Amino acid sequence: MCIGIPMIVLACREDTGECEGRGRREQINFMLLGEQPPGTWVLTFQGAALRTMSADEAEQTARALDALDAVIGGEDNFDRFFTDLTERAPELPAHLRGDKP
Repeated sequence: MCIGIPMIVLACREDTGECEGRGRREQINFMLLGEQPPGTWVLTFQGAALRTMSADEAEQTARALDALDAVIGGEDNFDRFFTDLTERAPELPAHLRGDKP
């Protein structure tokens, strides 16, 4: 299984940058994205920045990774990790509701 880690750019120069996320700081390869300004959230995998992401998406991804850690640790209550889903009624997408565009 491949798991990307959201990290925030602290500094970036040409093809590499210093990023921080999930309690660690790493040098990340930016050849796929190019130079990014500090404060940009990126999805990283095996030392490379794959794409930029919003702060909200980074937070949701971090919560999902926290839930995965909880599963590995034997925890069985996951609602606290997905309050954006558990605190609202489920909605079907428009194409499944039969809405006309």
